[in-house]
Amino acid sequence: MATLILFNKPFDVLCQFTAQPGSKCLADYLDIRNVYPAGRLDRDSEGLLLLTDEGRLQAQIAEPRFKMPKTYQVQVEGEISIQALALLSRGLELNDGLTRPARVKVIPEPALWPRSPPVRERHSIPTSWLEITIKEGRNRQVRRMLAATGFPVLRLVRQQIGDWSLSGLQPGEYKTLSIHLPVQQAAKNNGRTTTLRRAKKPGHSTKQRRDGN
Repeated sequence: MATLILFNKPFDVLCQFTAQPGSKCLADYLDIRNVYPAGRLDRDSEGLLLLTDEGRLQAQIAEPRFKMPKTYQVQVEGEISIQALALLSRGLELNDGLTRPARVKVIPEPALWPRSPPVRERHSIPTSWLEITIKEGRNRQVRRMLAATGFPVLRLVRQQIGDWSLSGLQPGEYKTLSIHLPVQQAAKNNGRTTTLRRAKKPGHSTKQRRDGN
């Protein structure tokens, strides 16, 4: 049985356990040993990060050949055009090759937590919110895809990987699942929830328990 951690990574947190001067890292939030990120999430991105203690599970989540879908809610600068949506949907050429087609749609502004620091918006320029699902894992891929269409990203929040989602986790909170391999079946059953924890604070610890779902 494998352990899988669903962690809502806050903005400006490094996706590693080793600290760097002036930066927060995973060790500031997670006190579980011998788990490692299954894939990465950029420092300036937020949302779902999966960690596990099982190498096969880590590989099937992170390696592009398994094509596990990842879904993001993205705020971009400007009113997104039909042409840009079409480019994203059929794939576009980046400096490291043609992307696979993405699933993309315009959405209303989602009810997300406030970001700290806030997004710097220019009041004279409107913004748009998109939901994008990709099955690749290139470096900063969603940001580069949108920049290539002329719509730079202001905020990016990963909501889902495969069948695992944030499920109401607030920034800095994480949930522990026990996963029965193979992964495909475990993802459908969503494993078994054991604990929900909030971000660590010096001299203070908060725990909640939830039944599995």
